[in-house]
Amino acid sequence: MRELDEMAAGGPIGARLAAWRRRRELSRDDLASLTGLELDYLAGLESGWEWVDRRGRLAALATVLRLDVADLTGQPYPPCGEEQAAVRAVAYRLRRSLVRRQPDTAPGVLLEELAEWTRAAARADAVGDEYHLALALPELVEAADRALAAATGPGREEAVRLRMDAHVLAAGLLRRLGYRDLAWMLLHRARSGTREPVPVLVEEVRLLIDLGLPEYALARAERAEDAGAGWEVPALAAVAHAMAGHRLKAEQLLVTAAERVGHTHESAVMIAARAAVATELGDATEAADHVRAADHAALDGAHRSGLLVVAASAEARQGRADEAAARLVEADAAAPLRLRLDPFARDLVAALTKRTTIQCAAVQALAERAGLR
Repeated sequence: MRELDEMAAGGPIGARLAAWRRRRELSRDDLASLTGLELDYLAGLESGWEWVDRRGRLAALATVLRLDVADLTGQPYPPCGEEQAAVRAVAYRLRRSLVRRQPDTAPGVLLEELAEWTRAAARADAVGDEYHLALALPELVEAADRALAAATGPGREEAVRLRMDAHVLAAGLLRRLGYRDLAWMLLHRARSGTREPVPVLVEEVRLLIDLGLPEYALARAERAEDAGAGWEVPALAAVAHAMAGHRLKAEQLLVTAAERVGHTHESAVMIAARAAVATELGDATEAADHVRAADHAALDGAHRSGLLVVAASAEARQGRADEAAARLVEADAAAPLRLRLDPFARDLVAALTKRTTIQCAAVQALAERAGLR
């Protein structure tokens, strides 16, 4: 356990993998045989030369080692800087709000004010501003609870919707931080007063994908389809199928998703989804082609940062470490905390510290800001 305790700083996945493999008394050959992953890849991963950029691989490793994926990623990460500490503290505040009963004298909130408050939080989420999102969420969730408790007549339906939106935003942040059990609890609460709410189902699909459970994610996606979901659900289902190695089904779902997009932003996000699926399938060349085809200007900060992380991994897989580092620097500028809290981005940053030449100083700086050094 000492090795695991020493990794409490949230280091690379490979270091955690090596410690857990030894604790389970498995050789690398054993791990390669049980997971179907290449021995050379596993050796590179444990030495820090390789990195994890595929959810399916991470899930396979966690399953064989009888772990949660967070045991390998190290989430939630220890705070690095005041802003990241404030973001992590939101988990404690939201957990407290789940068990604390609102006093009868608690002040109410007008639905118009709550709607504007929710829109502001949604804007912070879209641009990847985890800090301001975290600052807003605890009070927003509590205000939404009070609004629903006080709502009657025609305003009750709007109060239900706003409360659901607030809880889904909170669950998304908690999922990204690694507090996935707490995220699931918030999603359960978000269902109050609704039937099969599509936003909740979509976030549940994302959560199950991050938990490394593609089969459960697909079951949830089917329920979302029955409830009238849009383009996001087949796009997420494509990722889940790619995790399981089902290329044909993933490609069919991407076609379905593309047929449902309605404007430039959605089209750009759809291309980013294609790049993510290509990465999951291990096709770095195809992923890079999709990145080049995407309209980066049409993407908000969060999606642009995510696409640039995919681009960085594709560049690195094709032997262009310095180009990969440059993409990560761009991603960090687009949405700093979103990048620094992403386990796949962190793992790539750690690997690039050994691979870059021209961008070596930039990668070292990124690693320090992420708390990897």
